[in-house]
Amino acid sequence: MIYTETPITDAARQALAATWGVGGQEERLFGGEESAAYRIGGHVVRIGPTWRGSAEIEWCHAVARHAAATFPEAVTPIPTPEGATVIRVEGRPVSLWPYIEGAWPESEVPAQREQAARLLARLHRALADARPGPRPVPSFAEHGLYGPSDVPDPADGLPDPALDRWLAEFHRTHTRRHPLHGDYYTGNTLIHDGVITAVLDWDEAFVGAPELELASAALEWGEDDFPAGGKEFIACYLEAGGTAEELDEESFAQLLRHRLRREYAYFTKVAAEGVVHDDEDLEYHRARVELFHRLRP
Repeated sequence: MIYTETPITDAARQALAATWGVGGQEERLFGGEESAAYRIGGHVVRIGPTWRGSAEIEWCHAVARHAAATFPEAVTPIPTPEGATVIRVEGRPVSLWPYIEGAWPESEVPAQREQAARLLARLHRALADARPGPRPVPSFAEHGLYGPSDVPDPADGLPDPALDRWLAEFHRTHTRRHPLHGDYYTGNTLIHDGVITAVLDWDEAFVGAPELELASAALEWGEDDFPAGGKEFIACYLEAGGTAEELDEESFAQLLRHRLRREYAYFTKVAAEGVVHDDEDLEYHRARVELFHRLRP
């Protein structure tokens, strides 16, 4: 996995002190493909890429705040004195968050996978009544979600007109929409003393059918024992009263294939921008493309 090496600069330090009164010893936290996170005492500073706009981030943060009203595991940013949740320093978005003790859960542990499924069900219920308005910039996952798009896309390397038609029909007949976390996997959650206590990183939040996130999360949390682990995840989610409808075999496969095609697009995009992937990343990419083809109904 290639993580960003964005440093925390003197300008960022000065802005943190002036805006939030935060300063001190810095510890680079593990992870972050797009944003770098640094712990400073009881806070975490996130420094994002220059292309991520402030309005888009504020929209995502508003989704997190709505969830947190009834879902305490949602970690939300600390506002500035003016009420914003992001400032820009040297062209980059900078936000401040509470530090939460914990580690990434292990998806191969059935008890943790079950807990994650039940947590996602509660999160979806917490977001079911949110009406945040249109996302200022569509998320990466939204491209092609409702059928073919005229906008050029790196995923065009995985053309599938039948999938395009299926997605359009699925969304015509499944009209329930509400905000979704957008990237619900182990790396965006924290577990402490055996309990998942935090859901982090809301930058990919968007409004969509909850079945899409259920399918994606079932792959992420059930990948070590796929497809059985994914189906167990879905069963636990449904038992816990999530907002998504039950997924038949075709729906599970096709929604996953949309997710895998978007992963292909992201991989292609960052490679074209100069990111050099190591052998492990390349093998992971090959396996995901193979799964895209293998799941074709």
